Amino acid sequence: EVQLVATGGGLVQPGGSLRLSCAASGFAFSAAGMSWVRQRPGKGFELVASILPSGAATHYEESVKGRFTISRDNAKNTLYLQLTNLKPEDSAMYSCANGWIMYDRPGQGTQVTVSS
Repeated sequence: EVQLVATGGGLVQPGGSLRLSCAASGFAFSAAGMSWVRQRPGKGFELVASILPSGAATHYEESVKGRFTISRDNAKNTLYLQLTNLKPEDSAMYSCANGWIMYDRPGQGTQVTVSS
């Protein structure tokens, strides 16, 4: 059974930083492209960033370029997203999903709220 569990969210002030983690199990993580997605209230899922299995290439949604960094540790079956210079519009439920840009159903998410 595929399991994807994101952690590390929280309440942060504008300009602040967070590091999200996603623990993966039930599939060959090291062979899978992976993505971070987010969902704002009343909206659908939005791709945030993707990374190839080796980590050799990454892709970012335009509004997060230069502020967010996706990475992975294949030995730990874990995906990461470093969020910096956060803005109120980044507030959302963040989840990870199997796939490079085109992704499968996201797993359990973690809430990020950016507010002063």
